[in-house]
Amino acid sequence: MADPRSYRPRPGEVPTGPGVYRFIDPHGRVVYVGKAKSLRSRLNSYFADPDGLHPKTHAMVHAASSVEWTLVGSELEAIQLEYTWIKQHTPRFNIMYRDDKSYPYLAVTMDERFPRVQVMRGDRRPGVRYFGPFHPAKAIRETVDTMLRVFPVRSCSAGVFRRAEASGRPCLLGYIDKCSAPCVGRIGEEDHRRLAEEFCEVMAGRPGPQMRRLESEMKEAVSELRYEDAARRRDDLEALRRVFERNAVVLSEETEADVFAVADDELEAAVQVFHVRQGRIRGQRGWVVEKVEEIDEAGLVEQLLLQVYGAISDTDRIPREVLVPALPTDSDDVAAWLRRRRGAAVDLRVPRRGDKSALLRTVRENAEQALSLHKARRTSDITTRSQALRELQEALGAPEPLLRIECFDVSHTSGAHVVASMVVLEDGLPVRRDYRRFSVRGEATRDDTAAMYDVVSRRFARHLKQQAELESAQDSAQDSAQHSAQASAQDGGDSAEPREDTAAPREGTRFAYPPSLVVVDGGQPQVAAAHRALDDLGVTDVPVIGLAKRLEEVWLPDDDFPLVLPRGSQALYMLQRVRDEAHRYAIAYHRSRRSKEMTASALDEVPGLGPARRAAVVQHFGSVARLREAGAEDIAEVPGVGPETARRILDHLRGDG
Repeated sequence: MADPRSYRPRPGEVPTGPGVYRFIDPHGRVVYVGKAKSLRSRLNSYFADPDGLHPKTHAMVHAASSVEWTLVGSELEAIQLEYTWIKQHTPRFNIMYRDDKSYPYLAVTMDERFPRVQVMRGDRRPGVRYFGPFHPAKAIRETVDTMLRVFPVRSCSAGVFRRAEASGRPCLLGYIDKCSAPCVGRIGEEDHRRLAEEFCEVMAGRPGPQMRRLESEMKEAVSELRYEDAARRRDDLEALRRVFERNAVVLSEETEADVFAVADDELEAAVQVFHVRQGRIRGQRGWVVEKVEEIDEAGLVEQLLLQVYGAISDTDRIPREVLVPALPTDSDDVAAWLRRRRGAAVDLRVPRRGDKSALLRTVRENAEQALSLHKARRTSDITTRSQALRELQEALGAPEPLLRIECFDVSHTSGAHVVASMVVLEDGLPVRRDYRRFSVRGEATRDDTAAMYDVVSRRFARHLKQQAELESAQDSAQDSAQHSAQASAQDGGDSAEPREDTAAPREGTRFAYPPSLVVVDGGQPQVAAAHRALDDLGVTDVPVIGLAKRLEEVWLPDDDFPLVLPRGSQALYMLQRVRDEAHRYAIAYHRSRRSKEMTASALDEVPGLGPARRAAVVQHFGSVARLREAGAEDIAEVPGVGPETARRILDHLRGDG
């Protein structure tokens, strides 16, 4: 691991203009590509205080051994060059948003003698009408299957068409009326082309004329008593309605837009995009990527647009509107780049109201759901959990399987309102009934290590106490059983009634059993504090490790160097998740306590409000904000608080505000 100071550019070497820079590792591989309005300012931010960087940025600058830069004429040129280098080098510290699949489109080959309907990927062909994109491909096949009932255009390959033409017998679709069978002359060339044009008109979002034609033909057949023909037209109408129910109208028919949304946490980001064509949602696509750098939503959006649209060889697929949750930092330059790529105007914006804003919220909900589902599946998959536990056991050299893991985290605000949490995994799954919260007071609040020592001591002191109670209960049960056996022998052995097993584990004795592993949120100091707490209690058979956010390193007691697990390992993922869950649980408790204490302090000087009624008000409303939003009638509903006291509470709060 290189020291960033060893390759930091000398003062004055880096130009101040816009440009693109590359961090390169000792093997010559590009590990990160970035752009900047001012190269000197941006690169100085990496080297000024490496220890203060985001953990993943810290990892990047230590993985590199040199940095190179290229000065360009404008920020727009920087955007273009950054994309080119990311595509060329695929740096491991840049977020990659694209998967390896092209978009599926519904295509009608109007350049052929008998046009064909098919699903196509890749670059566009002249003379072919395209509709979409659709995703998943199953959606487009369902649409085609329904549409061929109404417009039986040829959909077979050239080989199948030639064989049918030579044999004089149509394929299966011709027999079931999902193809008009031009191969055997059931329909002429002009009539088949007209059928293909009607198919295209409907797929372009103009079904009205065809639906009115079918409805008119149905009524005409009924008037002429041709009920079978009328029933067929009725079924055709219903088929068209099903197609357009599946692609519901959300915007005006002329709207062509891609709607992006991102949901992310510290480790990963889920991307969703809805493709709207002719005012209808033609396709939806999403993927989850690993975050390898500290980046805000604007930065995520910028990288997303550059990578998605930079990879499109057919720039006609870039729509007129691109709707995003946040504008990129260099939004004008990104918009100019999109215009160049498309060769026409592109409206890049954040919708604030109306149907497009509502659609963006829907896409955002899909992204959040995708991220949540990804986490749940990765956590609940038994194969993945088993692999994670096995990898972790092997990495730590633990003699026994890690069946129960407990993780501790401390949370506070500048030393105030210090709390801690304990979360539990059993067989890799969270056991929420065993989660615990701790209030830390006195000398233990002086720093994180003292708080960690206090919390681990309290948890394992309870373990030792419950273990002793359980052993005592078991001894009592054995003595009772021996006494009963002796009495039974004296009575002839047949009169003893079965007795309840008093040594059966009770819910209150769950912590009589120690965990297989203790994880603390922190580095060497926190691990040392937790290990010292166990030693002071005489607990020597429970291993302790810490997961430090700085570089996601695993620290063991008395080790001068951390254990570094591979970034893609399931063991590291499990440790990250249990650490983040402990952090979330501690933060939630910290906010709750802080809010209640702030509410109580805000009520200290209310005339006539004693400690008991003050506690009742705090318990009822929970926070100052909720109390301020309440009316006098709501406050008066608290037991012991009448209308007059409620009015004094409101007057006091308004006076404070």
